[in-house]
Amino acid sequence: MIHNRIADHRNQQSLATKLRRRRFQVLRAMVEEVRGTVSILDIGGRQQYWESMGLDMVTQNRLHVCLLNPEEQQVTLPNFIALTGDGRYLTQFADRQFDIVFSNSTIEHVGSIEDQRSMADEVRRVGKRYYVQTPNRYFPIEPHFVFPFFQFLPMSMRVWLVGHLSLGWAPKIEDPAVATSIIGSIRLMTRKEFAALFPDAVILDEKFCGMVKSFVAYTPETIGAVSAEFAASGTEQAHRAS
Repeated sequence: MIHNRIADHRNQQSLATKLRRRRFQVLRAMVEEVRGTVSILDIGGRQQYWESMGLDMVTQNRLHVCLLNPEEQQVTLPNFIALTGDGRYLTQFADRQFDIVFSNSTIEHVGSIEDQRSMADEVRRVGKRYYVQTPNRYFPIEPHFVFPFFQFLPMSMRVWLVGHLSLGWAPKIEDPAVATSIIGSIRLMTRKEFAALFPDAVILDEKFCGMVKSFVAYTPETIGAVSAEFAASGTEQAHRAS
């Protein structure tokens, strides 16, 4: 029940969905900067995510969205295509090929800090504009297992917890090797680490109850279109990365 109300993105009334919709305004501002057809590369995305953000934007004929994931995805809308690939190595795409590169809660799953840097470099290379979001390592509720301070516990304790409890998105994982692999595949970042990956970006601090829940790095040209509303809401704060 708590997970459904807080972290379930399938629930249109959950906290996670409401926060996603709020920060989606940044992407809307980016789209408005582009004339004509808007090409978007979504690294790690699903068509369902875009639908949950509002069909008015998704069904605009001028949006052409390419979903890139390690595994094959199904799409049903004519302006969506799905490709398999690795966000760290976008060699199939040319420099500045896309009007916007978008990625939501993906960069923390690609591996080490070097892997995360590779993805950030590729995002900046293939996109004229970009929007990359990731959870804050120091937010007290770990976003994947929805457990207080889970990310700071010893690995042995985390493995025990997921082996005995159904936490967040995951059912019980009774095999310790599988649990260790899944837990170890998530590398949450601090603000300093994230900002260093995108030195030319504006970093948006998304706040909840006065604490920074996540960060968004985006191209600085967009800040004028969204900063006034963020300042009025008091829930986000934008800063230059450098």
